[in-house]
Amino acid sequence: MTFVSAHFGPLTVTESGALVFPEGLPGFEDQHRFVPLHDPARPALVFLQSLDRPDLCFPALPVRTVRPDYELALSAEDRELLGFVRQPAIGKDAVALALVSLVEGRDPTVNLLGPIVIHMRTRRAVQAIRPDGRYGCSEPLVPEAEAARHLEAVCS
Repeated sequence: MTFVSAHFGPLTVTESGALVFPEGLPGFEDQHRFVPLHDPARPALVFLQSLDRPDLCFPALPVRTVRPDYELALSAEDRELLGFVRQPAIGKDAVALALVSLVEGRDPTVNLLGPIVIHMRTRRAVQAIRPDGRYGCSEPLVPEAEAARHLEAVCS
């Protein structure tokens, strides 16, 4: 199908390429289908484009590009939503993305407290709030700060 994104223009996407968020995202509970997009000019970034709202797009980074030692921790409810019996491993069973926050006048931050976790086989996804609070929702994005400033122009 052809989809027209407010940020990327016309896109050809397939339903099988979409990520399904069974419960939506916090604050966007009615948004269930997103497609991950990559921009060759910004290879580390993943853009989660809503397939139902052309203006809704979230910039994200793989959690391990921000914190190489990041350890995934899912609640039992999130594991059930994703279809995991036990804690998944990043890279093997799941992908974990940290949403990037861009606020004018401030350095960019990432949300490591509530990463987007994707079960790669089923393409189901959730924003999984860590049960242990080990990381924060506004972690500094030190090495990617300049790249994220450029990103602000794309997503605003």
